[in-house]
Amino acid sequence: MIIIKIYVYLDESGNIHQNSPTPLFAIGGYFVIDEAHHKDKIIQRYKKINKKQKKKRQLPLDQELKSRMMHDDEKIALLSRIQKIDGFYGCAILFDKSHMMKKIDRCNIFFNYGVKLLFHDCILPLLPPHQSYEFILSIDNRNVSVGDLKDLEKFLNTEFCYCDYSFQITYYDSRYHYGIQLADLIVNTFYLCSKNYPLIYPVLKILDPTRFRLNIFPGHIRKGRTKKINFIDKP
Repeated sequence: MIIIKIYVYLDESGNIHQNSPTPLFAIGGYFVIDEAHHKDKIIQRYKKINKKQKKKRQLPLDQELKSRMMHDDEKIALLSRIQKIDGFYGCAILFDKSHMMKKIDRCNIFFNYGVKLLFHDCILPLLPPHQSYEFILSIDNRNVSVGDLKDLEKFLNTEFCYCDYSFQITYYDSRYHYGIQLADLIVNTFYLCSKNYPLIYPVLKILDPTRFRLNIFPGHIRKGRTKKINFIDKP
């Protein structure tokens, strides 16, 4: 059986800590089915537009332009073009901590659980079943201690041991990784849709619902794409 590689880029928005007054927390970004090097096209397009925006603002080209610093027109310019690339799919899971029955005890454990739910509710339902998948994850390293670097990889490989899936995770500094910067833009957009909907509405209305999937937890409320992606039988 052919092993299909799926590249996943993740970041987070909000605060996961139990003592944080922020009631919302989100994990998400995008995944790409790497036919014809789609993952490279996505990153190169993001990089090109991002650099134009920094030049216009007279910012150093090596400075990270975080999504919270972007104007609506900048977000729209990026997302409207990125979502047209074949193989691209945005995803996010939004946690409403105020409706959970238990407090978050350890942030790293809950993050691992959150990533598992992201796969279970937002990524795997869109992929053809009964296939062999190799998931290659790129994640921002800012909230990961050295001792936790392999925890998520072991956790996912164990949790999905009943399927022919493998997980490989690498952590990067988002300042130097355009894929994670794009993940930051996507997850922050969905984070703001519940925190301040009027603020982010101009961006949300240009998103192609066939290219994005959002899950709200608890409640398992799903928005966006539900139809499976047909890439197995393409000529």
